Amino acid sequence: MTNKPANQLPDCKPYLITPPSFDPVPFADLLASALDAGNINCAQIWMPQSEADEVKRALDILIPVCHQRDVALLVCDQVDLVASSGADGVHLASRPDDAEDVSDVKAARKALGDDAIVGVSCFSSRHRALEAAEKGADYVSFGPCFPSSNTTYTDYLELDLLTWWNAYIEIPAVAIGGITAENCGDLVKSGVDFLAASGGIWSHPEGPASAVTAFNDAITRAREEVG
Repeated sequence: MTNKPANQLPDCKPYLITPPSFDPVPFADLLASALDAGNINCAQIWMPQSEADEVKRALDILIPVCHQRDVALLVCDQVDLVASSGADGVHLASRPDDAEDVSDVKAARKALGDDAIVGVSCFSSRHRALEAAEKGADYVSFGPCFPSSNTTYTDYLELDLLTWWNAYIEIPAVAIGGITAENCGDLVKSGVDFLAASGGIWSHPEGPASAVTAFNDAITRAREEVG
C-alpha cells in the first residue's frame, strides 16, 4: 500500500476525548479553548468510572459549549443518555468477546434512530469494522496506535489497515491511542479521517489550545510531505 497524494487524502481533523475523570464546570473553559483553536467538529465524553448521573451532568454542561461552536458531542457507551441529554450520538468503545458480533451497533442504531451519530471501536479488526459499517455505523475507530496510560492493550495497530480502509471504504476512520502532535504524521499520511486524542490535548504543557494548534500544524506538515 502506498499513500495517496495530499489532494486525495481526507481533511484529517483532531477528535477530542475528555479525560477519564474531571470536574465539568472548570473543564468547560478548557474545552472551549481547545475547540476555539479550530478544525474540530467532534468530541466525546469518556468517563468510564463515573455513575450515569455524573455523566449526565457533564453532558448538560458541555453540550452547549460544543453546539455553540457547531461541534458534535458524543457519549461513550451509554446509549440511554443520548436522548435524555441532547447529545449527538454514542461511541461504542467496549471490546467485544467476539469481534464478529456487532449486535451493539444494531441495537444503538435502533434505539437512537437515523439522525444520531454512532461510532464504533474496532481495535485491529477489519472484519468488525466492515460489519459495523454495514450495520449503520457512521464511523469506525482503530487502535491503539501507540502506548497510552488510558489503555492496557498492547496489540498496536498496523498502518496498513488504515491505508487499506482509506483506499476502499467510504465510512470515516478514526485513529486512537497514545496519539500526539509529535507522532501523528504517518497516521495522517495513511489517510485517516480523524485523530482521537485525550492526554495529548489535556496534558499539553502549554494548554489545550496550544495542543490543538500543534495537531493542526502537524496535519498540515504531513499532508505537505506527501506532496
